[in-house]
Amino acid sequence: MTDIDQQFAQAQTDVTELPERPGNLTLLRLYALFKQASVGDVQGDKPGFADIAGKYKYEAWSALQGTPVDDAKARYVELVESLKRGEAA
Repeated sequence: MTDIDQQFAQAQTDVTELPERPGNLTLLRLYALFKQASVGDVQGDKPGFADIAGKYKYEAWSALQGTPVDDAKARYVELVESLKRGEAA
């Protein structure tokens, strides 16, 4: 397991132990970075109009299209670290 993989795994644990729940936009960023880091580019059809949350998740993930997996992992780790320090919400 590489260093970034270990940091990514630790960040996944740390994000569940944050002292307060991040705001919705930050949660979308976390979701999109996690999906890009673990799956790669967006897959499947865009959810329909009735699935608003699914639509926003899909769009957030789609915005990262082409981002290398290791870059997405590093950005995820950085975001979780900033949340732990209380710098982003």
